[in-house]
Amino acid sequence: FIGIGGISMSGLAEILLKEGFTVSGSDTKESPLTKKLVSEGAHIIYGQKVENITRDIGCVVYTAAINRNNPELIEAVALKIPMLTRAELLGQLMKNYDTPIAVSGTHGKTTTTSMISHILLEGDLDPTISVGGILKAIGGNIRVGNSGTFITEACEYTNSFLEFYPLYSIILNVEEDHMDFFKDIEDIKNSFHKFASQTADDGLIIINGDMEHTDFILNGLAQKHVTFGLNPENDYTATDIAFDKEGNASYNLVAHGEPKGRIALNVKGCHNVMNSLAAIACTEAIGLPLDAIRKGLLSFGGTHRRFEYKGSLGDVTVIDDYAHHPTEIRATLSAAKDYPHDELWVIFQPHTYTRTKAFLPEFAKALEQADHIVLADIYAAREVDTGEVSSKDVMKLLQEDGQDVHYFPSFEEIKDFVKAHVKGHDLLITMGAGNVVEIGEELLAEK
Repeated sequence: FIGIGGISMSGLAEILLKEGFTVSGSDTKESPLTKKLVSEGAHIIYGQKVENITRDIGCVVYTAAINRNNPELIEAVALKIPMLTRAELLGQLMKNYDTPIAVSGTHGKTTTTSMISHILLEGDLDPTISVGGILKAIGGNIRVGNSGTFITEACEYTNSFLEFYPLYSIILNVEEDHMDFFKDIEDIKNSFHKFASQTADDGLIIINGDMEHTDFILNGLAQKHVTFGLNPENDYTATDIAFDKEGNASYNLVAHGEPKGRIALNVKGCHNVMNSLAAIACTEAIGLPLDAIRKGLLSFGGTHRRFEYKGSLGDVTVIDDYAHHPTEIRATLSAAKDYPHDELWVIFQPHTYTRTKAFLPEFAKALEQADHIVLADIYAAREVDTGEVSSKDVMKLLQEDGQDVHYFPSFEEIKDFVKAHVKGHDLLITMGAGNVVEIGEELLAEK
């Protein structure tokens, strides 16, 4: 595995180790995930170089994020070693299971996969789980079960999910994102249509019925489908949504027009009501009783970096959230309104230059829900800074709209500013898919 320490790559490596394969790999540095793999028998080298690729390797696995100039990739090609992308390997693994479930969508994949995982565990289905985050219930991002049930996230980036042929295909939402790969929303819609078309003939498509793209995605497909959403015309819907004093949601479930009683969640926000409806539709179709579904959902308290409570600075609550798309920001800040606090502070780190440039006005509009906004520099991830866009562009739009917004080029300056200004029962959220989480963690460590 080239880049074996990645959240998804490490999970696949762990499945193969437990199935008796000899697994080796490389990464740039040691991490908790690589340490775990080593303890389970993997041979891992830190630093990627030509000599790591030897003729006795049976197959090389790599991700879309690997640069074409990577020395290990070049050597594997030169030695004519069979190669698979991460998605190809995952797709091949899924074919070994009777009940493969794939959770797709622009947002909510990790949370919904986690919700379904909790329900499957509550229902004693002994599933194999591959999730794109750390799930406390399984002590990591992977669980190798002994049944025919397999659940995974299905990411649309680089059309990875088109390697999958699930029995249950879930489509949570379809929006513009990853515009460094997709041409436009039509391109994205076509990919989701193709993904849906690859559902097994005797399978089920579970799709958000509130989207404007639903009919397009289902057009011409012979597979059965059910819809979920807040519109009462959906097969699975929620009425009388309420939030408790901690902001956790509950609602009355209506399935196929029949009231099914109250569902209580241990997570916040209307977006998680939607995620839970998808989870219910899937697990009911598998045949699990509503009692197990209800218990499974209530046992799920969120995943790593999704409205995650980090600690308190006096009376100030520190939350971390992975939101890095305008829709996700809106959902998280909307959920925060139902969480007890005085004023809402957001430290936002934009993720990738292409995304920031593509959604500049949308980012500013979404962030306006906060009382105070602090901006960090853009997290480059796989990209190179061309100088076309910066966090100052986001700040300018927010200033024009009269928002209290501040920008600092370093985490140290952000921490100093926060310590001087956040007070009382304020709520502080570090937000973004990069390393912005470190700001909150360092503030808590210094208290």
